[in-house]
Amino acid sequence: MAKVRKSDRLHLRIAAEVAREIRQHARSQSKTEVCGVLVGNETEGMTSIEACISGENAAQGGAHVTFTQDTWEHIYKVKDRDYPDARIVGWYHSHPGFGVFLSDHDTFIHKNFFSSPQQVAWVYDPHSDEEGCFGWDGDRLKRIPRINVVDSRGGELAGGSDRPDRGRADISDSDEVESPRKRATESRKQFEDLDNTEDTEVSRLANIVFAVFSYLAVFLIGAILAWYLFHRTVYVAVDPYTGKVIGILQELPPEKTAQPDSAPAQQAQPQPNKPQRDNAH
Repeated sequence: MAKVRKSDRLHLRIAAEVAREIRQHARSQSKTEVCGVLVGNETEGMTSIEACISGENAAQGGAHVTFTQDTWEHIYKVKDRDYPDARIVGWYHSHPGFGVFLSDHDTFIHKNFFSSPQQVAWVYDPHSDEEGCFGWDGDRLKRIPRINVVDSRGGELAGGSDRPDRGRADISDSDEVESPRKRATESRKQFEDLDNTEDTEVSRLANIVFAVFSYLAVFLIGAILAWYLFHRTVYVAVDPYTGKVIGILQELPPEKTAQPDSAPAQQAQPQPNKPQRDNAH
């Protein structure tokens, strides 16, 4: 594999539309990795990315993705049809929630399928909205320190400019590992996506609906508990002769137990007449 001298470190130019397509592809599957190839041209010390082709039928393993034979057949079919004069200048893949770096599996893919000195690896994390690119520096893969984002409208370079006279937008990354929050903030400033407006509105509507149903559920549960805890039966006493309300009772008075009738007086039994004896005088 040819090596790139450190004095000739690679610089990258990418169309803003390509960066947007990569982000949309990654967001379409926020739990598994996706991949694709980068199409463009190479000049001395500069790689230009002008288009991308999604990797259909790639083997997804949650924390890694692999180009299959069907994936390569799809890629070359699209490239020969739509970009016959361009070259494959690298690849891209997503890291949903993992941050921007090259794993051992990613490094294996790059060394075996994208070993040209000017081929690059673009990584995007759809959870943090962080993105970055890696390229060869000698025999090592390092994060590219400068990325020029090209706006297709009039050929101007998008983003903030360190050198207004040259109309240049630079994204500088040190070789040292920066905090994910800092890198994510810088990336969002350079790659702000206007398509987020619709997603924001949908999310806001969903939050409102969820809040309404939450309040209704709490009210219903409270009403049920109140009914069980404080429910009382009220009895209304009415005079059966006049029909007037005598009173209102919270509960029925205890029933009076019937007193047993006193035993009837025993009737005197007639005494049998004793036989009278004649007195003998």
